[in-house]
Amino acid sequence: MIRTYNDLTAALRRQNRKQYLLLSLCCFVSVLLITAFVSIMRSPTVLSVLPEGGDSRKQVMMIFILSVVGCGVFTAYAAGLFLRYKGRELGVLLALGASKRQVGRKLLGEMGALSVLSCLAGMALGVPLACGIWQGFRLLVVDTEEMALILSPQTALFALVFSAFVTAMLLWMAWRALRRTNIMEIISEARRSEPIREVKRWYGPAGILLMGSGMVLGYMAPGFFLDVLHYFPPEAVFSLFYLPLFPGLYMVLLHTVVNGWSRKRNRYQNIIANSMMKFQGRQTVRNMLVITVLIAGGYFGLFYIPTISAQNALSTKLQPVDYAYHYRADQDIPEEPEVRALAEEMGVTVTSFRTADLARLTVDGTTELETETSFGITFEAVYMEELYTDLFLSESACRALTGEAVSVAPGKVLPAASQEGGYTSISRVTNPFTGAVLAVEPEGLLQNSLLAGRYILSDTDYAALTAGLPAEWRERQIFFDVENVSETYPFAKALFNAIVDRSSRSVAVVDGWDPVIRERHIAEKGYYYADPDYCEANGLGNMDYAQRESSAFRLYWQYMPHFRVLDQNDFTKTVAVFLMLFAFVAIVCFAAVLVIAYTRCVTIALNSRQVYDDLRRLGASPRYLYQSVRRQVGRVFAVPALVGTLAICALYAFILYFNGNPPGFTPSELAGYSANLAVVAMGSAILYAVYRATLRTVLRSLRIQPQRRGRALGVPRTI
Repeated sequence: MIRTYNDLTAALRRQNRKQYLLLSLCCFVSVLLITAFVSIMRSPTVLSVLPEGGDSRKQVMMIFILSVVGCGVFTAYAAGLFLRYKGRELGVLLALGASKRQVGRKLLGEMGALSVLSCLAGMALGVPLACGIWQGFRLLVVDTEEMALILSPQTALFALVFSAFVTAMLLWMAWRALRRTNIMEIISEARRSEPIREVKRWYGPAGILLMGSGMVLGYMAPGFFLDVLHYFPPEAVFSLFYLPLFPGLYMVLLHTVVNGWSRKRNRYQNIIANSMMKFQGRQTVRNMLVITVLIAGGYFGLFYIPTISAQNALSTKLQPVDYAYHYRADQDIPEEPEVRALAEEMGVTVTSFRTADLARLTVDGTTELETETSFGITFEAVYMEELYTDLFLSESACRALTGEAVSVAPGKVLPAASQEGGYTSISRVTNPFTGAVLAVEPEGLLQNSLLAGRYILSDTDYAALTAGLPAEWRERQIFFDVENVSETYPFAKALFNAIVDRSSRSVAVVDGWDPVIRERHIAEKGYYYADPDYCEANGLGNMDYAQRESSAFRLYWQYMPHFRVLDQNDFTKTVAVFLMLFAFVAIVCFAAVLVIAYTRCVTIALNSRQVYDDLRRLGASPRYLYQSVRRQVGRVFAVPALVGTLAICALYAFILYFNGNPPGFTPSELAGYSANLAVVAMGSAILYAVYRATLRTVLRSLRIQPQRRGRALGVPRTI
């Protein structure tokens, strides 16, 4: 029995408990996903292998921003839907004589309590969710010492900020709803439609054109600023060039919802389903936009895994020898006698063994001198005769290593490159100790992945230029093959450990460390960013021999050996953190997609129940009702999935094509892209399975029996 104001509000809450549950669930899921995402993204475990300012870290941050925007829009949509139905309660209370102040206090109190409790629950369970998924990967995929998940205190800060944003947004929306003064307007809010105005047929093609323009402009903008304007603006400026993509996407979705892409002349075909989509058009398009962006972001992160896997598989397959390593000449590293003795001890047969001397010489090139301004950084291209160093070998040494009939004329230089990469052209080579200089011209190209980035000189030029070089500027290159290479993993591991154990701290440097650049930086700035001591002091990580199994060491040590069997067997372990990070990113994005799509489809049932009851009374058959619901639910899933998938596949292909010099697809990129298409097929299958489950839920809510596919009966398809 209702006797007091509190009894009345409690009864109204019970009547609309599904709306309270829906909003609570949306807030909870949004905060849960963002907290889990931040737990992984800001973990020292992940940050230690993501280079500062590198593409991987930027990619993760971009997807995180998309997730925040998507979850924020999703929560705002849920709050708006809740307030529309809450309007009936407010109207009843106002009609019964409650003051607007009473109603306002009650509404704000409920919204505040609901949002705070939901957000706290999401924050509390977000970290266990992240840890659970991470540990699941470790158990099922790969487990190494460096994959122990370390949580950062920043996780709580990020989660708290997002929760505060969600709570503030819900309270603001409730306050805005209370500003209405017309009781009839409040009561009728739940039945108000949000139809879209007329959408012309040209919206679709124009939207596709805008999306393509946004992709091209966004990708090409950095190159234009750097190569043409010699200007490096703030990072946010580059993002502006992607902006045409979003209105284009919005126009494509509008056109799809309102007009469709069919050119059939019968305007009355599927009129019921199409009209219901149009009358809820704004809500539908908003949700589709968020779903599309999250699908694209999820696939963009997921594509990282097959791409690098294909690159590794192809590079190890094309490696010209089974074992290759190089070392500085002043280091005590195992050579042929020790290698053969170790191989014999471990039952490995060495079939060939080749060695050659290399020398580090300075080369010319163009660099950029930067100038900081209030609008960004400008730079000027400056030619330098001694810009950095490269490794050189003589033509006879190259013949000994490769077995190829290499011949280089005096005054010429033969660049070496992998089957997929180019080379940097040089015109001057200098011995920095004797001052000997040689003007050279590139001639031909040697394709060898293990010598990529090095240059071959004639024997006479090599002898003249390397005279007087100290041991620290000389290196040794070793190639050898073995029988049954796939069975020699223990030998490869033992040789790798021997090389690392006998390397001194002076060669514990990253692959980008260069002595000439080091001298220039120390003279100009007083430090060199790639020096081990500087990296360790500033928390940038260093090549620690005790962490030889870590991703950072395996990927970035300048003298990392290339053993075919080691590279193949340890690949997953080497890039485990990267693989798990991007897999986790994809899981978060697709989880948000599924929750948003499911929620939107459930609201179709809530909003359309009376319409379908009326159609049933007018004689519509169960099959016709089923086809109508299926068309609406299918469009919520299919349109964003199709647009987001096609857009990200096109963008990724565009990036791969223009990533090379000259532009084009390399064999490993084609292999990786083919694997990406397989990933898309699996993702689409999962989306379809969730769509079928959601359709069954909506049909059950509307009391409509599932039907076999076919032509609907009871109400004709055309009128």
